[in-house]
Formats: sequence, structure tokens, C-alpha cells
Amino acid sequence: GRDPESRGADEKADQKTHSGFLGSAHYTPTGRLSLQAMSAPHRIFVAGGTGYIGGATIPLLLRRGHVVRTLARPGSEGSVPQGAETVIGNALDAGSFVSAVASCDTFLQLVGVAHPSPAKARQFREIDLASARASSEAARRAGVSHFVFLSVAQPAPAMKAYVRARADAEAFVTGLGFPATTFLRPWYVLGPGHRWPYLLLPGYRLAELLPWTREAARRLGLVTLPQMAAALVKAVENPPTGVRIVAVPEIRRAGAGAGKAWKRSWTGSATA
Repeated sequence: GRDPESRGADEKADQKTHSGFLGSAHYTPTGRLSLQAMSAPHRIFVAGGTGYIGGATIPLLLRRGHVVRTLARPGSEGSVPQGAETVIGNALDAGSFVSAVASCDTFLQLVGVAHPSPAKARQFREIDLASARASSEAARRAGVSHFVFLSVAQPAPAMKAYVRARADAEAFVTGLGFPATTFLRPWYVLGPGHRWPYLLLPGYRLAELLPWTREAARRLGLVTLPQMAAALVKAVENPPTGVRIVAVPEIRRAGAGAGKAWKRSWTGSATA
């Protein structure tokens, strides 16, 4: 078990992190997160909205009253979640969609190679990094105030090419100087078709108990698809001043605090 002093320090650090990330939320006496009413809905442009994480996140954004435009390549229009506006374009070519970004205040970048593996190192540069550059350039030209980027936990001892491409993308986005930038850094998102890492959970639990592996185990921990979707929505609704990094522990808390309504919404809307 952990000593009371360590637990207390962690709780204080958690409280500081929560106040920075969840600006329009508060904790009830039981410690559960309660979402506040929004002052106004956001107009959000999503790149990568037809994929695994976008399919779970966009329905939540729409249910919260936001206006969502989703980029789709020709032939994939049918994969855009119902209720979102479809914009046909190429995620690697900013000029193909920049005009549709102009009326949006938030850009959500979710593009990435499906099922990343070390064998896809070249694709990480040609797709993940290239699309992040195109999206952020389009967003900056269009006057978007908040750029939200789904990145990856770092540093990490594995998947070095993947981590490097995402780190380079973060550096490029930061250099553009958006008024608000959010980088969300999960390691692996568990969900339909992405379940094999459940086998690793006993090892993660042990690593989180040991002082010399605790920090890495938390940084590289597993999150679920509902947790990830909830964290993305909360990031959109709570833009920071400057650059904000949302790590695995915060992503987990976002989903855990969202309550049964969030989970019911995701269960009824997400696709495998």
C-alpha cells in the first residue's frame, strides 16, 4: 500500500490539474464531476472525424449543442456522424478545406494512421505529421482561436517513430502561436477493435504501486474510448490561455467524472 503522505501529495497535485483543465466544471461533495452549462456553443471543425475516436466524440459534441463540421475524403461521406456537416477535402492539403474553417472558433485534429505499429514509421511522417501541419496552417489562416490536437503520451520507450512524429507536430502547432492550444496525450485507447491491451492491466496495476515505475505507468496508462471522447469534449468547452497538455490521468478523470449520461450517450452513438 501507499503511505498517507504520498497519497495526500497526489491528491493536491490532482486538484491543481483539475482546476487547470476543467475550467467550467466543479466537484460535488462526493467528488464526482458536474458539468456546468456552457456560455455559448462552439463552432468546431474536425479533421479525422470519420475514424475510431471521431465517431465517439462528434455525437457528444452535437448533444452538447455545438456546431460540428467534419472533413471527409471523397467516398467516405457516409462515415460522417449524423448531425455533423460534411466538408469534402484532403487532410494533407490545407487549401482543399481552409475556406470551410473560416467560421469556426475551434479546430479538432484527430487524423492518424489506424492501428499504429513500428512498421508504419513512414506513414507517421507522411500522414500524421503532414496532416497536423496542414490542419494547423488552415486553422491559423482561418483565424481559429483554439487548436485541439490528439497527440500521444511522451516520452515513451516504444513506438519511437510514432512519438517523434507527434512531438514534431506539437512543436509545429505551438510555433504557429494560437491563442489557445490543447494537446491531449493518451497512450492507447481501449474500445471496439482495440481490446488486446486489456491483457496488460495486471502489469500496469503493479507498476503503479512501485515508486520507481509509478510515473511512467501513469503517463503510459490505458484509457477507454468513452474517457477519451469525454476528455476531448471538455477540452473543447474549456479553452486555455496559451498551451495546455492533458495527460493520461486527466483523460481518465474526465471520463470517470462525466457520469452515466455521458456513457449512455456514447453507447448509443459510437461505432466500431
